[in-house]
Amino acid sequence: MLSRAAWSFVLRTGGLGARGTHSPGDAARSEGRMPPYTNCYAQRSYPMPDEPFCTELTAEQRALKEKEKGSWTQLSPAEKVALYRLQYRESFAEMNRRSNEWKTVMGSVFFFFGFTALLIWWQRVYVFPEKPITLTDEWKARQLQRVLDMKGNPVQGLAARWDYEKKQWKK
Repeated sequence: MLSRAAWSFVLRTGGLGARGTHSPGDAARSEGRMPPYTNCYAQRSYPMPDEPFCTELTAEQRALKEKEKGSWTQLSPAEKVALYRLQYRESFAEMNRRSNEWKTVMGSVFFFFGFTALLIWWQRVYVFPEKPITLTDEWKARQLQRVLDMKGNPVQGLAARWDYEKKQWKK
């Protein structure tokens, strides 16, 4: 009971820093962003982020932003690229480029296949008992001969397919 009250107090006061303190009628603290939290990264499915990539600008970047308000024909290609980089984290070509993540995934898959194979081998050697004698080929041949000698199931079974005069299977 005491721990439940303590846990409730910690959550209410924000002692762990995981929850914001707010009453049921108020909005949660979100550092100036609108709840739910805004998207600041461009994605292939939604290329227009809610916020620009660079929010804190240097003096040079502020000057470039002022120059942006004028005619774009006077901007050099490098300045246009710099303005693009202020707004977006990466271009479509950079978003669409292939990554080498597949190598990590395939390496992990093969590692776990190998580990599983080693585990199965170890179990067969050290955990499982020896095969019973009834699974050997010699035992199976003797058992088959015993069934044939007893003429078991002579209408439709093994004895019906065995030729007792020639001592071989019927063709």
